Amino acid sequence: MSPQPSTGHVRAALAAATPRPYWLDRPDRPEPLPALAGSEAADLLVIGGGYSGLWAALLAKGEDPGRDVVLLEAGTCGWAASGRNGGFCEASLTHGLPNGVERFPDEIDELERLGRENLAAIAATVRRYGIDCDYEPTGALTVALEPYQVDELARVAAQARRFGHDVALLDREEVRAEVDSPTYLAGLWDRDGVAMLDPARLAWGLRRVVRELGVRVYEHTRVTRVERDGAALLARTEARSALPTHVERGSVRAHRVVLATNAFPPLLRRLRHYIVPVYDYALMTEPLSPEQLAAVGWRNRQGLADSGNQFHYYRLTAPTPTEGPRILFGGYDAVYHFGNRTTPALEQRQRTFETLARHFFATFPQLADLRFTHTWGGVIDTCTRFCVFFGTAFDGRLAYAAGYTGLGVGATRFGARVMLDLLSGEQTPLTRLEFVRSKPLPFPPEPLRSVGINLTRWSLARADANGGRRNLWLRTLDRFGMGFDS
Repeated sequence: MSPQPSTGHVRAALAAATPRPYWLDRPDRPEPLPALAGSEAADLLVIGGGYSGLWAALLAKGEDPGRDVVLLEAGTCGWAASGRNGGFCEASLTHGLPNGVERFPDEIDELERLGRENLAAIAATVRRYGIDCDYEPTGALTVALEPYQVDELARVAAQARRFGHDVALLDREEVRAEVDSPTYLAGLWDRDGVAMLDPARLAWGLRRVVRELGVRVYEHTRVTRVERDGAALLARTEARSALPTHVERGSVRAHRVVLATNAFPPLLRRLRHYIVPVYDYALMTEPLSPEQLAAVGWRNRQGLADSGNQFHYYRLTAPTPTEGPRILFGGYDAVYHFGNRTTPALEQRQRTFETLARHFFATFPQLADLRFTHTWGGVIDTCTRFCVFFGTAFDGRLAYAAGYTGLGVGATRFGARVMLDLLSGEQTPLTRLEFVRSKPLPFPPEPLRSVGINLTRWSLARADANGGRRNLWLRTLDRFGMGFDS
């Protein structure tokens, strides 16, 4: 194991970091769009301008170019989870094959097929519309850092091959030939199920496309409630004007509504039982020199994650004509705040950043001189089955998808397709799936919610420190279908 860097070294590496998401901190980011003023009407209203909402708007216009679509976003499109994640675009709809096999054994073959088709459709959309998001079908490496994880990777590899995945199980020398870290004992390379991309540029590209297709997009417009209005629904809105004390109120009347608000306080009270907002954090390094990049290898540019319950994810950014790639390094801590609290103040957490930096230098001691330029956090919408679930309200006039649990870069397009099918009012191959019809187990109310989540976090850390052995609490969660990692 590599020697641990000193606290002074870690803090010096973080000292000049900008407290903003790297992906969103670009001089060429698009200008914000005007807020909604007054009242409008539409065939379809989309609430939320992240991936789910943008894909829903694009697919709705694709199937019916004459459909009148309005999209409302409380911030700017892609500013939340869609612009803060690691950029791992995965084929899996079920947060990985093992989770899918365990929870949906009778449908997993179909879900795997749908996931592969979904990933191919994302790639085709990026090509068709010229979305410049550095889409790279590199696959991803999962690495073992402890001896017990080597055997687990072998089991996952055998399972993946049974379902037709192109995977390679790598021993210590082989995985270090791909990416060189003294901490790696083995690796599993999924070569066809993951693409890497620039998450903010994907969101910005989708925003451009839907506007070109005729969708009316309003930013800085928060929906405060949705209510019945005869045979339609009415969404009431608030928008801040140039005067901080003035709030512009408006509304959109629509025949159908897509609700795509991720982890933020839901407009439907029922969703509060099923999702919790969990904060995830990441660092971005300064650009690597050619010598630094050569020291770690990484010629095939895969995304990486380790096999711990509290796992890290990391990847290279695309190089530019003037600078080399950077390394994004995130994960490990997953922090829940009592009462489902979310606030911008929680997006910075120095203790977690220092932990991540310490782990980064232990992973890559050959990069000890590297410094970090950005630190940030964001909210993940977590549910007890760890993958998206669906539903309708207002007699089928509103559809929602939530609970992606950090794996929404790819699955949100599928979620958008399901929501539109649900709004059609007709049975389709997708709406007949148990995956679509079922719900996760609800979380308990506070204070049991906080007690359970924090006990689970502690237990997962203990399992990582004890050869993967799960204590009584984790085994009980497993028994009730709620076993999970961070």
